Amino acid sequence: MPQIRPITDLRNTTEISELCHAKKEPLFITKNGYGDLVIMSIEAYDEMLEALKSDIAVYEAEKELAEGGALVDAKEALAALRRKHFG
Repeated sequence: MPQIRPITDLRNTTEISELCHAKKEPLFITKNGYGDLVIMSIEAYDEMLEALKSDIAVYEAEKELAEGGALVDAKEALAALRRKHFG
């Protein structure tokens, strides 16, 4: 369940930091009862970016295949990479 806190809680930076690190998920900050900010640990942010990069790569591959892209045999592709990079 998402953690939601009022903006006044930002005064206690240590507690907010510990909460972000312990939960490993975003902390939503409200101002006057409405969403205003999202705070997260660097680790959670990095994980989110890595997941996004993977999702984009899968999307692009599926799009390329749908547009008539050719499939490549995995064993052949890996053999070609080994030859190219390891002689």
